[in-house]
Amino acid sequence: MWLRKQLKKLSSAQVISLGFALVILLGSLLLMLPFATRDGQGAPFFDGLFTATSAVCVTGLILHDTATYWTEFGQFIIILLIQIGGLGVVTVAGAFAVLSGRRIGLMQRSTMQEAIAAPSVGGIVRLTNFILKSVFAIELIGALLLFPGFWKEFGFLRGLWYAVFHSISAFCNAGFDLMGVKAPFSSLMSYAGSPMVNCTIMALIVVGGIGFLTWDDIRTNRHHLRKYRMQSKVILTVTALLIVLPAVYFFFFEFGREPLGRRILLSLFQSVTPRTAGFNTADLNAMSETGQSIMTILMLIGGSPGSTAGGMKTTTVAVLLAASIAVFRRRESAHFYGRRVADEAVRNAATILMMYLVLFLLGSLAISRMEGLPMVDCLFETASAIGTVGLTLGITPLLSWVSQLILILLMFFGRVGGLTLIFAAMAGMQKPRAKLPQERITVG
Repeated sequence: MWLRKQLKKLSSAQVISLGFALVILLGSLLLMLPFATRDGQGAPFFDGLFTATSAVCVTGLILHDTATYWTEFGQFIIILLIQIGGLGVVTVAGAFAVLSGRRIGLMQRSTMQEAIAAPSVGGIVRLTNFILKSVFAIELIGALLLFPGFWKEFGFLRGLWYAVFHSISAFCNAGFDLMGVKAPFSSLMSYAGSPMVNCTIMALIVVGGIGFLTWDDIRTNRHHLRKYRMQSKVILTVTALLIVLPAVYFFFFEFGREPLGRRILLSLFQSVTPRTAGFNTADLNAMSETGQSIMTILMLIGGSPGSTAGGMKTTTVAVLLAASIAVFRRRESAHFYGRRVADEAVRNAATILMMYLVLFLLGSLAISRMEGLPMVDCLFETASAIGTVGLTLGITPLLSWVSQLILILLMFFGRVGGLTLIFAAMAGMQKPRAKLPQERITVG
């Protein structure tokens, strides 16, 4: 009873933050069990904490190869944490409440609304039902498409497990894989020339990263694009550009020595995976610094609001770009598709960009200084953590525990969201009613 009263006092932002933290802690304890690791010793607490954080925050950075270090039980715990993290802790809790027939109060509906970035509280239970049905249907289709190839290579039962694991991991934009049985930390490099594996994984990543509300728009309005919400139009446009433009660069400048078919797949996959999946079919260390820098930028941008992806979000970048264009054209406000963008959205976008850049740079500087590593490598790793991507140049397992702790904090920040954490910390503070005198300041 006391606990229920205390929970009612928490804001939506605090509930979301606390929910993620508790699931991470529980996952860490489960991964410490003796039968979670192949040596029968169980994972040390810090290793379990890092892996659980990476799984719940759907990142994919790892200290140990998932296939060779963890048992099937450990792998099941990891994929369960990925599924919870991808859907969102609040969404999962709301789903259990709906399935059990419990009445969902206004406070719970408000928290669910914030968790999935819904525009209003109205219809939130219907939207949650739609999300759950869609998620499991898409993951099932993904597993069925991956299964024939994995069955042929690994046998029926193992192939089925691999298909389910990689489908969930790809859709949730997690990047965990079980291909270490071929070569540790190899990700999907052995499938670089497989159209079925490449196209299925890429489709799952994109669908998982465009956001639940965009799905709802597509389901409701289908090919009538004019009826879509402004946000859905922006998400689809920016997503397409962020896939095509980097792919063109990779095609001409990174994979020019590959055969045409393999070259196309490599270019598209390396363009899609930083948004924020963490699989790779190419040797990232063999790419040029320009190519690695482009992937770093893509990792920071990430996916879209209300999706399984992390990062600053496509809409944040779009709003800031539209605001800049409005300034260039001497217009009062930013706009998309004949609709004006609220000033609050521009302020929030600028705040999110500043928080991400500051934490991204500070984390890189700290790790580079402590570990004596090149700054480019550290920038790549911290972008992968805060963007909840999971791509790596191979330095994460070699870092000291302090540097790994920095990555843990960046992963948590990237998944829960900067504004959510700030609002959780500042909950209870009253807004000032009085306005201070205004005075002009010159910028630029």
